[in-house]
Amino acid sequence: MTSPPSVDSHAHVFNKRFPFAPDAHYTPDDNQQGTPSEFRDVLDAHGFSHGLLVGAMPYGFDNGCILDAIKHSDGHFKGIALVKPGVTDRELASLADAGVVGMRINPMFNGLRELTDPGADRLLARIKEMNWFLQIHCEKDNLAEAAPMLRKSGVRIMVDHFGRPDIAAGVSQPGFRTLLEFGRSGNAVVKLSGPFRSSTQAYPYADVDPFIAAAIDAFTLDNCVWGSDWPFVLMDRRMDYGPPLSCLDRWLPDAKDRRKVLWDTPSRLFGFKAD
Repeated sequence: MTSPPSVDSHAHVFNKRFPFAPDAHYTPDDNQQGTPSEFRDVLDAHGFSHGLLVGAMPYGFDNGCILDAIKHSDGHFKGIALVKPGVTDRELASLADAGVVGMRINPMFNGLRELTDPGADRLLARIKEMNWFLQIHCEKDNLAEAAPMLRKSGVRIMVDHFGRPDIAAGVSQPGFRTLLEFGRSGNAVVKLSGPFRSSTQAYPYADVDPFIAAAIDAFTLDNCVWGSDWPFVLMDRRMDYGPPLSCLDRWLPDAKDRRKVLWDTPSRLFGFKAD
C-alpha cells in the first residue's frame, strides 16, 4: 500500500560536484554529508514523499547543489536559498522559477549582520513582495534581538528548530517568548524540528515537550511543519532519522494532526502537489 504524501520540511544535501566555499563557516565530515539520491532513499524508507532543502553554509551563497537537486526531483523537492543582500531582481526571479520558496539567515552564527548590511532592507522588501519566507536559524535570545527589524519589514518568517531555546531558562525566556508572539501574529511558521539540538537529555528528548506544546498552541497546526535536519551536521554523536521522527507521535498523538503537520500545512505553504 502506498504511503500518504508527507513532507520533511528541513534537510540539507551535499554533492561533490559542487565544491564548498573556501571561506565556509564549517565543513561537514564525510559521514555527515548526504546526496540528494541518498536523501530520497531515506525519505522512501520512512514513508515520506517530499522534502524542503535548506541551503547549507559550506556552500556559501552558491545554491547550485539544492537547485540541481530540485531540478531532478520530479517536483518532490523545493528549496530555501542563501542569498546575498546585493542579489538582483533577475537572480531572485530565477531562484523562484527553480523552486525556491524562501531565503535563510543565521543570527546564531552571524548576529544581526544579515539584517543590517547595506541592501538588507531592500532584500527584505523584495522577498515580502515575492511572498517568500525568511527562514531564521537562531538560538536562545537571538530572535528577541532581531524582532524589531523583522516586525518592521513585515516579511513572513519561518523559524528553525522551534528557536533552539535554552531548556534551563524555561518557556518565558525572551527569545522563546518572542517566538510565541510571532506565532500568535499569524504571519510566521515554526519548524518542530531538531529536538536533539536543544535538549539536555538523551532520546526521547522529553525536556523539549513544554516548548513544543507552547509552540503548537501559539502557531496552531496551520503554521507548524516538521523536519528531520538530515544528515545531522555538526553533531558530536551518531544521529538517525527514526528516533526524532518518533517524537511526533508523542507531540501529536492524533493521526489527523500529524497529517496536517506532515502534508496539509507544508503542501499549502510550499506548493507541493501529491503525485
